[in-house]
Amino acid sequence: MNYIKRVFYLISLSVLISMLFVSCSDDKEIDTLSKIEEEGKLRIGTDATYPPFETVNARTGEIEGFDIDLMNAICAEMGVEAEYIVTPFDGIIPGLLDHKYDVIISAMTITPQRAEKVAFTDPYYWASQAIAVKSDERSIRSKKDLAGKKIGAQLGTTGEIVAKRIPEAEVISFDNIGAAFIDLENGKIDAIINDKPTTQRIISAKGGAKIVGEPLTSERYGIAVRPEDKKLLRRINSALAIIDVSGNLERLRSKWFK
Repeated sequence: MNYIKRVFYLISLSVLISMLFVSCSDDKEIDTLSKIEEEGKLRIGTDATYPPFETVNARTGEIEGFDIDLMNAICAEMGVEAEYIVTPFDGIIPGLLDHKYDVIISAMTITPQRAEKVAFTDPYYWASQAIAVKSDERSIRSKKDLAGKKIGAQLGTTGEIVAKRIPEAEVISFDNIGAAFIDLENGKIDAIINDKPTTQRIISAKGGAKIVGEPLTSERYGIAVRPEDKKLLRRINSALAIIDVSGNLERLRSKWFK
């Protein structure tokens, strides 16, 4: 009888501890969202070097782009203001985990490796990696022609991951993709692997380069939050769904991707 009582006591204690753990987890979620709503401000990490998703307007000094307009619309649905914190892409996830900001929007591809560290919203954009070469380049026409070449990519991006899989290629990583296109123009690298929409926008603005071959990947972009912030994640997903159903998401796509 005493043995049965001890077993029952241990089971009851285990259940109580589990309930306290769940309660604490919920409190943590509630605290993050409650703090945002109480302050009336959502802190957003972004690498503003990636047009047309996020970039600094040279004339006004303001951050603008598709991601920025989308995040502003999400914040409006949530009833809070958007505060953008610019950070290099290769350190953007550590910054989120260190609580320097509460979400990331930065043309971030949803990958299994990143999903081990952060939680992603529903996808809001579909993209692919593309190869860019100089306008007068004739020998590079597809992925197979990149073997043994010097390939530029932005540090920490999917483009860098894809480039490193090219046989015998020398991958040159850049803090921002604009610097890669400067080196391409000056003949320091042979090609660039980068998100197709951004590559198209840079080529349209600067000229001197072209896209060759078929898309190298099929990707989905998502907004990232800390894994424990499930209530914040659901709130952002709800706002994203409203923006999508209302037609505003398609209007933003038309604005930035003509």
